[in-house]
Amino acid sequence: MTPPQNRQPGISILERKVGQKPGSLIISEKALPPRLFLVSFDEEYYQEQEFERYEDMFQAFIAKPLARHWIDVRGYRNLEMLEKFMVDFQIHPLQMEDVLNDYQRPKIEEDQQRLFIISRMLMFTPEHEVDDDQLSLFTGANYVLTFQSDYEDCLNPLRERIRVGKGSIRKKAPLYMAYAIMDVVLDHYFPAMAQLGEYAEELEDCLFENPSKELLSKILDLKREVVKIRRIIWPERDKINEILRMDETLLPHDLRIYFKDIYDHAVQLIDLVDNYRETTTSLTDLYLSNVSNRMNEVMKVLTIISTIFIPLSFIVGLYGMNFSRQQPDGDINPLNMPELYQPYGYVTLLGFMGLVVIGMVYYFYRKGWLS
Repeated sequence: MTPPQNRQPGISILERKVGQKPGSLIISEKALPPRLFLVSFDEEYYQEQEFERYEDMFQAFIAKPLARHWIDVRGYRNLEMLEKFMVDFQIHPLQMEDVLNDYQRPKIEEDQQRLFIISRMLMFTPEHEVDDDQLSLFTGANYVLTFQSDYEDCLNPLRERIRVGKGSIRKKAPLYMAYAIMDVVLDHYFPAMAQLGEYAEELEDCLFENPSKELLSKILDLKREVVKIRRIIWPERDKINEILRMDETLLPHDLRIYFKDIYDHAVQLIDLVDNYRETTTSLTDLYLSNVSNRMNEVMKVLTIISTIFIPLSFIVGLYGMNFSRQQPDGDINPLNMPELYQPYGYVTLLGFMGLVVIGMVYYFYRKGWLS
């Protein structure tokens, strides 16, 4: 998949017109020109081609009715070509509308013994954002037809498996290939989740060093990305569960076990995303706790300083009172600060104030308030 800044989407929510006719095909101005790939194979035969014209691709497809085919369409900017796909492969306009509206939730629809499946390919970018692209898939008697808006995707490991003929993919029915595509898509969720977890650990380490507002913003951004992944994975699980409930005429018994396997993968992913959701919530609480602790430390220091200066301020204020020791008739008032006339009164007072400070600091230390 291409990075988010280079991503070429289908129709966005803002581009949809309110009240338009159901099944209307609207192509985004940002859509890429289509590239057509046809992979034809059986147990002994393999051929992979890219076509510029739809007619050439379709002729190569119908020329080998006994082979199995993967028709891979990347890019949407050709309405005439899409209409030909709808006619030749009996795609309902509402389904093609879902293909072009590139923000559908994962789902599955059954139509005349064929399946229409929407999955979302996921990656965690270096910018710590979740990039998800839509993959639309149609199954037929001898083919699988996929649509996506980007040229790059996560399916290259599957293409390589088909080229070298490993596994059962060149032996089994097209529905097995649909399973293989869904399996590769879900497998790519795990490294994305691992990267997300590593990023969450980095944020947690930074919290103990410098719990800044910028860090809180990153935590909240990560929390939104986790919620986004959760909104993707839950429908994926429901979609696979719906496949498992299908009649054996649609899902043969020998293929059911494979879909049970990717169902287990989906459940594991749900557990992971729920854990990361709790982690991001804990990071927010940890940030608030650290900020509160730092504030408490600051207030403790200020309180100790204020407490030390309270008696000193009292003493200084006491000796700042201007009472005259001598009366107008010359008599002496013995109770009006006689120490003002002592030769060492100032030094004595400073020493006494110093002893008060030392005594209070020692008392705070014994109480453990300075640690």
